[in-house]
Amino acid sequence: MEQVEQLSGVSGILRPFKAYLKEAGLGAGDQVVYYGCPGTCTPFIELLGFAVRDLPVEQVYVPYVDEAAAKAIRPVGNVGMQVSDPAGRVDPKVIVLMGGLAMPGVPVTKEAVRAVVAAHPEAKVVGVCFMQMFAKAGWVDDFDFDLIVDAAIDPVRIWR
Repeated sequence: MEQVEQLSGVSGILRPFKAYLKEAGLGAGDQVVYYGCPGTCTPFIELLGFAVRDLPVEQVYVPYVDEAAAKAIRPVGNVGMQVSDPAGRVDPKVIVLMGGLAMPGVPVTKEAVRAVVAAHPEAKVVGVCFMQMFAKAGWVDDFDFDLIVDAAIDPVRIWR
C-alpha cells in the first residue's frame, strides 16, 4: 500500500474516511463496525461517526474484538455521536480497525484481530491510526487494508 495523499488537521482525517464510505456503495442498514480500545479509541470513533452521520448506515462500536459487547453508535442532540445501547447484531460491510489495537500492552493480540476480520470475509477493511502505529506494529502487511488513515499528533505544545 502506498501513500497517495497528505492532508492536515481533523478534516484531513474525516474527509477521506467519509469519501471512502460514500464510494463503497453502502445502503440502508449496512453496518460500519469500529473495533477499538475502550476509552482511548472511543472519542475518535465517535468523531468518525459524526463525520458520516448523514450516510444511511448503521454504526457499531466493538470494544477490542468482543462482538458480544457491541454497542450502537447513535446521534445525541447537541452532543454528536455517542456509543449507546447494545447493537443487537454485528454484520459489517466495512470493518474499521483503530490503531489502539496495535499498541503494545493492549489486551488483544494481532491474531485475535485477524480472526475477527476473517469472520467477515466480505467486509472491506479500513484502518485509522496515529503516529504510524500500524506500520510500527507490522499490521500494514498483515491485513488487507482498503484504506488507511494515518494521522500525526506531533508536536504537542503545552501553553501555561
